[in-house]
Amino acid sequence: MHTTLHKSKLLARVRRLRGQVEAIERALETEAGCDQVMHLIAGARGAMAGLMAEVVEDHVLTHLVDDEAHPNALNREAAEQLLDVVRTYLK
Repeated sequence: MHTTLHKSKLLARVRRLRGQVEAIERALETEAGCDQVMHLIAGARGAMAGLMAEVVEDHVLTHLVDDEAHPNALNREAAEQLLDVVRTYLK
């Protein structure tokens, strides 16, 4: 499974994301300005979207268009086009 193969990389992203969420919590506890809180939330949202995009991309490339595992799988070019759309959507 691709999440197992890239476990350390994905866990590093999750840990950075946890740090971002903790920064939001600290900002709220210290009554930081709403503009600062919104920036922190936007950063965490972007990090979560990036994590999702990476997992979706690996899933598609591993389970849907892996030429070795699935020689007659979906069209690789079409899959890349789909992934471009997903990456753009999740930004």
